Amino acid sequence: MSFEHRALQVAFTAPRSASFAEFLATVAPTALPSLRIGQDHALQAPHGTTIVALRGDFGAVMAGDRRATMGNVIAQRDIEKVFPADEHSLIGIAGTAGIAVELVRLFQVELEHYEKIEGVALSLDGKANRLASLLRGNLGLAMQGLAVVPLFAGYDVDRQRGRIFSYDVTGGRYEEHDFYAVGSGSFFARGSLKKLYRPDADVDLAIDAALEALYDAADDDSATAGPDMARRIFPIVGIATGEGVRMLDSDEVEARVAPLVARRMIRPNGPFAGTSEGRSSS
Repeated sequence: MSFEHRALQVAFTAPRSASFAEFLATVAPTALPSLRIGQDHALQAPHGTTIVALRGDFGAVMAGDRRATMGNVIAQRDIEKVFPADEHSLIGIAGTAGIAVELVRLFQVELEHYEKIEGVALSLDGKANRLASLLRGNLGLAMQGLAVVPLFAGYDVDRQRGRIFSYDVTGGRYEEHDFYAVGSGSFFARGSLKKLYRPDADVDLAIDAALEALYDAADDDSATAGPDMARRIFPIVGIATGEGVRMLDSDEVEARVAPLVARRMIRPNGPFAGTSEGRSSS
């Protein structure tokens, strides 16, 4: 057995906290997202854009568009920005795409590692706090222009309802009420959700409201993509309920997007506030 393998074996068995990120910082610090990319990449990094989330008694819905931009260029048309964090939570990413995806992977392993070490899953508050600590580790890159702004949502098994958490680049954590959006199109998406959100919404209404909000964001923000019917590229949608997390497949999302686009052909500005015309017939 090589010296490197023996050192790694000792590191694995040494007593320490249940944080995988802290373990990685000790054993292989260069594997952390905050140390993977240098300052010279700051101006060339693709950026992800708009993510929206809504909560209710059913749980939480999160959706994101598929565009990544680099300056005035579309860097990628089908990037994924919404991911399952664990069995009952979702994470969406806006900001520097490469670092954001690395952060999501680290966060997923962090939650799984904690559960294996401690024998129980973190509470939803605990998960939100762990994500905040990972963001604080990325502050150096954020100051260089490589910021990551996630959105975290999930089903709180203790409170038996959905909850949403937003963050700033310093790792500040804020619990949001009812709905929220992050990214370059977030102002337009939140304005849309103010009209479309209903406290008594079921999961179907919440999904449709999220898709309408993303459409409105794409209508006014050039960095946010609308549905691409020609290429069949549609928003990523995830649902977190008491039964677990489920990501909608492309066919399910298309079945909701197609009538939405048809309605927008008649009324480009979207449904009237307080009506149910935005609800999918599927």
